[in-house]
Amino acid sequence: MQYTHPEYLTSVDELNANLDSSDWRIFDCAVFLTPQATGGYQVDSGFDKYQQSHIPGAGFIDLINKWSDTGSKLNFTLPEPDQLAQAIGEAGIAANHRVVLYSSGHLMWATRAWWLLHYAGHKNVSVLNGNLSAWKKANLPLESGISQYPPTNFTANVQPGAFVDTDTVAGAMHGQVCTINALSEALYEGSGDFYYQRRGHIPGSHSLFFDHLVEEEYFLQPKSLHDALEQHGMLSADRVITYCGGGIAATLDGFACKLMGQDSVAIYDGSMSEWVQDPERPLTVGKQP
Repeated sequence: MQYTHPEYLTSVDELNANLDSSDWRIFDCAVFLTPQATGGYQVDSGFDKYQQSHIPGAGFIDLINKWSDTGSKLNFTLPEPDQLAQAIGEAGIAANHRVVLYSSGHLMWATRAWWLLHYAGHKNVSVLNGNLSAWKKANLPLESGISQYPPTNFTANVQPGAFVDTDTVAGAMHGQVCTINALSEALYEGSGDFYYQRRGHIPGSHSLFFDHLVEEEYFLQPKSLHDALEQHGMLSADRVITYCGGGIAATLDGFACKLMGQDSVAIYDGSMSEWVQDPERPLTVGKQP
C-alpha cells in the first residue's frame, strides 16, 4: 500500500537537494503552547527559536498574527480570504512556487499552515516528513538569523469545504458525518486536569489522538496510517469533520486523511474553544461517542 498523495510529503533528502531551487519556498511555522494553572494556554511564537536555528533559506510564517484573524476573541481563527491571500503573498509565496512547511515545535503547526494554503487554493504544498528533527538527525546544515523571500502577489481560490462552522458541526452531530476529536483520550473523555471550560466532547464524535498518526514526527507508513484512520471509518465515510481545542491539532488528522485519499474532510476551525462558549451546546463525558 502507498500514500494516495505522496506529493503532500517532502523528505529531508529531497529538500536538501533543492535548497537552491529558485521556485521553492521553505518555512518554519512553529508556535509553542504552555498550559496554565488557571486554564487555557500561554501562546508564544516560534520566531525566536527560528532565528537561533533554521533550515538554510527558510522563512518564518507567523500563524499567531499574520495568518489568523486577530480581531477574533479566539486564537488562530481563520482570516478572511483577502487577508489570508495578502499574508501569503507577503511571505513570498506565489501560485507557481513549491512550498515546504516544517516546525521547530510540533508538526501540527506545519499541517495548520498546509491547511490554510490548501483552503486558499495553492496546489503545490507539502510538509517535511520527520520535521526539523529529521533534518538535524541527518546532520544537514542549519543557519541562524532571518531569511525572507521577496513579497509577491497571491490570489485566493477558496476551497469552501476545507473549514466548517459551529452550525455545520451541530447539524452533523447525529447524522452520517464522521466527526473526529483529535485531542488526547483524557481531553476527549473529560477525565484530565485540563479541559476547555466544560468537560467532554461533541456528542457523536469519536477519538483519534493526533499523536497516534505519527512516529518520531514521521507520518505512519501507509498501511498503518490507513488502519488507524479506518478504525473510525474516516476513509470510507462520505464526509469527515475533525476538531480539537482550537483548529490546530485537527489539521494533522485532516492532513492524514488527505494523504490517504479522503478528500471530503473539513476542519472545525473554532473547535472546542468555540463550542463550549454556549452552555446550551451539549457535551458528552466519557469514552462513548
